[in-house]
Amino acid sequence: MTVSVYRLWTQRLTRAGAAAVLLSLAACATAPTKDETLGWSSAKLYAEAKDEMNSGNLDKGVKLYEKLESRYPYGLLAQQALMEIAYGYYKQGERAQALAAADRFLKLYPNNPYTDYVLYLKGLINFNTDQGWFSYLSDQKLYERDQAAAKAAFESFKALVDRFPNSKYAGDARQRMRYIVNALAEYDTHVALFYYRRGAYVAAADRAQRAVSEYQDAPADELALAILMDSYGKLGMTQLRDDAERVLRLNYPHSVYLTQALPKRNVSFWKLW
Repeated sequence: MTVSVYRLWTQRLTRAGAAAVLLSLAACATAPTKDETLGWSSAKLYAEAKDEMNSGNLDKGVKLYEKLESRYPYGLLAQQALMEIAYGYYKQGERAQALAAADRFLKLYPNNPYTDYVLYLKGLINFNTDQGWFSYLSDQKLYERDQAAAKAAFESFKALVDRFPNSKYAGDARQRMRYIVNALAEYDTHVALFYYRRGAYVAAADRAQRAVSEYQDAPADELALAILMDSYGKLGMTQLRDDAERVLRLNYPHSVYLTQALPKRNVSFWKLW
């Protein structure tokens, strides 16, 4: 009898001890982590965030800048922090979050002295590059990428050039705008050539006409005019065909398309400017 009571007592103690351990572990798991930045001034948050960014710790740096902007939303450092947030997300490849930060900055601080930089940064984000200036001189053509993003990049660069023509970013923005125009013209022309080779001459003429009208002086215009000329010819629209040929001769008097058939496969005629 005594042994049974002893065993029952020890079992209860064991269970109670196990329960205490489980409760202790649960408390540790749910205990909130202390935020070491509590009480930091805006200057300290900014300095720490900048150090993290400079050290390559982009994610931690962005989080510190976000805390700064949230806790001290009305100071000059908050404006700088928002720019850095956009840049940090851009460098991490977080396009949507980078654009959101850039747009928020432009809406909240339209007269900030660094508005030209944020417009330029927004253009770069949509341009879809993370390799620095002139990285668009790569094998991957922009016409193979997202056309909507390319057009959005053009609008940002255009806003920069129109509003801040003397900005240190304006020269590069103009070159990128020219590249985008050339790439989009090439895209439409290749689509027109695709339609032409399949006998869809109305669609080919419409797409070639759009390339010529929207992207004037682009290198692709020569082929676009040739597609336009031959498509009208296939459709029996003699007057329109002659008009297209006249424009082709005027702008490209030595064009091979005046004497040769259209290419059977896509050609590349991309140039930066």
